[in-house]
Amino acid sequence: MSLELRNISRSFDGKQAVSNISFSAQPGEIIGILGTSGCGKSTLLRAISGLDSSYNGEIAINGNTTKEIRDTTGFIFQESRLFPWLTVLDNITFGLKGNKQDKIIRAKQYLEHVGLKECGELYPRQLSGGMAQRVAIARALVTSPEILLLDEPFSALDAFTKMQLQDLLLNIWKTYQSTIILVTHDIDEAIYLCNRIIILRGQPGKIDKEIEIKEPHPRDRGSKQLVEYKAKILDSLDLNKPSVKTS
Repeated sequence: MSLELRNISRSFDGKQAVSNISFSAQPGEIIGILGTSGCGKSTLLRAISGLDSSYNGEIAINGNTTKEIRDTTGFIFQESRLFPWLTVLDNITFGLKGNKQDKIIRAKQYLEHVGLKECGELYPRQLSGGMAQRVAIARALVTSPEILLLDEPFSALDAFTKMQLQDLLLNIWKTYQSTIILVTHDIDEAIYLCNRIIILRGQPGKIDKEIEIKEPHPRDRGSKQLVEYKAKILDSLDLNKPSVKTS
């Protein structure tokens, strides 16, 4: 499913958060939105999802523009946001339409995809942070979204769990070929996952640069090519300069 942002601007209480953001994503592409805090990354994601409609400009999905929430998009937040009083299975089926048994079968299918086949009757308090985020991924996927939006989904996890879930996300992407828009602060995550990285800078946030990552998946996290991409991004963010030493 194709996605196009045309001159998106958004203000809060008279202060502009993003200004004239335009870019497109092709079907099956993984786009990273990277930048420092306060440059409007999450603001863009909420506009794409329809959770925020108070922006100027146009967002088109498959050529159709609307500011309403779309059934064709799924959203994964930084926190899992599971309902603590519902089981894992009930969290995944919550809000789904259709026959109850069909919903359960579908939810179990996605639980298996995220490696939690035996955890359907557990409650969120019984899950680790990584397990809870896997449930959140299953919940987003169960509606078969053609565009998957991720707002720093792994930032609260330890490094090893984060890498496991990044690989899980790639496996899911290979299976379903959803278009993915990933907001992240993590440069290593962006260059490992994304086909293209859009760097936002400033307040209000504006597109500073787009970098295409030409390495095919699966990628070697320690490859020379990815190290070179990282250096290029650090240069773009003015973060690759030696610190000033004081005596």
